[in-house]
Amino acid sequence: MQLAVVEEKLPRLVRAIRCLEGCGEDDEAIMLADELAGITAMVAEKFTNDRTAEGIQRAFFLTVGGVSLGLDHAVQHGSDDAALEFLVEHGAEAAFQAGFRMIRDLSQLPEDSLVGEYDLDPVYVQRRLKELLVDICSADPSQNWSGPERYELQFKQRKGVQAIVRAAGWLRRHHYAGPITDPDLNAEGVIALAIIFAVEGGGRIVARTGQKDFERLIGSVRKNKPDYEAGWAELMAQVPPQHQAVMAERIDSYREHCTVIQKMRTRTAMKTLFAELENYAGSELDADYS
Repeated sequence: MQLAVVEEKLPRLVRAIRCLEGCGEDDEAIMLADELAGITAMVAEKFTNDRTAEGIQRAFFLTVGGVSLGLDHAVQHGSDDAALEFLVEHGAEAAFQAGFRMIRDLSQLPEDSLVGEYDLDPVYVQRRLKELLVDICSADPSQNWSGPERYELQFKQRKGVQAIVRAAGWLRRHHYAGPITDPDLNAEGVIALAIIFAVEGGGRIVARTGQKDFERLIGSVRKNKPDYEAGWAELMAQVPPQHQAVMAERIDSYREHCTVIQKMRTRTAMKTLFAELENYAGSELDADYS
């Protein structure tokens, strides 16, 4: 039976410190230890608890992870010796600050496409930062750590969400009836409405609607039988280049899977169609008939 090989991947700080062994650089080791103690005290005061042993230990793990994340970023393709050189030249504080900035910047990216006014609340922003710091940077120096991989995965996912939110924001600003300034945003809902209403043609951008306008759309589609592809091309022609990839991806998806678009030309009851539209538009749909 063949045994699986488990690759050791300790935090980058630990691997860099190991390079000190046998070098006779006692002064550098002492300075590094002092720096790490100072960072741990600061982290304990701000993010864990500097009055309990558990709080200090958690702060130490966050220090190890924060410094390691910063080192991975600073010497991404360098050796552990290069990481040690960075620590000696710039100090552990510089590495920790680099890692902390990465976490802070990540926390400012949207986690999902539902954006609310509370997302900008200082208390919520601070809590979100702390949660990310703990999730990614808590690193036991004696255990394998996957913080950089988790960071990269979350960064990629959140940048994708940010692209969706920004595309929806552009659509809102160019809504046919004037800009929509509501702080609560269902980005996927905005994009869905724009794509569904674009099938009518004419280039009108719809980022929010109600039942009356939706009934008008259905009546127009059933009477005039517009070319959906031409309508989407007119929409895409107005969208700036930075948002086109998001819109093109959603159009491809809706072309195949949107039940509202599939049933528009059928005899499906208006009540049924409007209920299905709610599934796509969510809070961007005014359900009150007017």
